[in-house]
Amino acid sequence: MTKLEAVIQPSKLDAVKEALINIGIDGLTVMEVRGHGRQKGHTEFYRGREYSVDLLPKIKLEVVLRDERVDDVVKAILSAAQTGKIGDGKIFLSKIDEAIRIRNEERGIDAL
Repeated sequence: MTKLEAVIQPSKLDAVKEALINIGIDGLTVMEVRGHGRQKGHTEFYRGREYSVDLLPKIKLEVVLRDERVDDVVKAILSAAQTGKIGDGKIFLSKIDEAIRIRNEERGIDAL
């Protein structure tokens, strides 16, 4: 099993969710987060004063997948979230040793 974590622009959430649903992914965790990478934030003016916004709003998606589904899910997220501009986000993949469904104690792939 593989855990996929994707950090994307908030405006791309609906497109990414739809892309995942279209390929049969229905289990998903979504979090509102703040952060920056190379983008480093920006400056804004409020009531005539300039201030720095260095932690930008992002969306973090998490999904645990069968290993054979990873490439399809990565392609779906890339196609739905990519604008070609700085700040599009990142995808992280890591191995999962075990998954356990709390309701009935199913384990492994069956728990997904």
